[in-house]
Amino acid sequence: MTQGDVGADRGQLRPPAVEGASAWINPLTALGFLEGMRREGHTALANTAAASNLGQMLVRLCVKDGIPLVNIVRSAEQTKILRDIGAAHVVDSSKPSFMDDLIAALTDTGATLAFDAIGGGKLAGQILTCMEIAINKTAKVYSLYGSNVHKQVYIYGGLDLRPIELNRTFGMTWGVGGWLLLQFLQKIGPADGAKLRQRVVAELKTTFASHYSHTISLAEALDLSVMSAYLKRATGDKYLIEPSKGL
Repeated sequence: MTQGDVGADRGQLRPPAVEGASAWINPLTALGFLEGMRREGHTALANTAAASNLGQMLVRLCVKDGIPLVNIVRSAEQTKILRDIGAAHVVDSSKPSFMDDLIAALTDTGATLAFDAIGGGKLAGQILTCMEIAINKTAKVYSLYGSNVHKQVYIYGGLDLRPIELNRTFGMTWGVGGWLLLQFLQKIGPADGAKLRQRVVAELKTTFASHYSHTISLAEALDLSVMSAYLKRATGDKYLIEPSKGL
């Protein structure tokens, strides 16, 4: 933050500084998902914890770019959030029909790539299983080893710290790996990374806009009661740290 970002009232940040607070990780991660999808030869993708700030950016980005996207959420409220911003495929993992709903969405979109913010538990394996079933709905021949279409899940978060559980019901052509933004940017190189950053700047107030539910000072960020609230990482409960607040 520069001196020009601070208004006459030192307790107020001008909009550019607020926008800049979310101009890095989430926008570039959303763009990185699509760039990686294209480079690996996929045509559609799925995302978990999809009602998050990042997930909503990804919805707006895919709508704008015409990319089929399957959004996996955990409640009816989160489903509504994404429907309201234009998501075509939203699947609620808390519903008994989750697996059938996910198969239908994957069949409709042809998604063979997923990015998983949950990390632990059964979800990554369930996604691979549903991808395999969706692929085999249009298979021309049967193979004992499953389809020959590569199915990939990248883990990019750890909302569930349990081990990843994989029930091998998705053939032999699949992968599960980790995904980090900095490693991805190193992989694609400075020139292509700069192109992604330029798009973030151009669409910072639209596609990549962020909304904050709370604004706190540096001192408040260390308060145990405040800390316990923002560490919950709840959907729609995003905190902005404003260093000049209270000065």
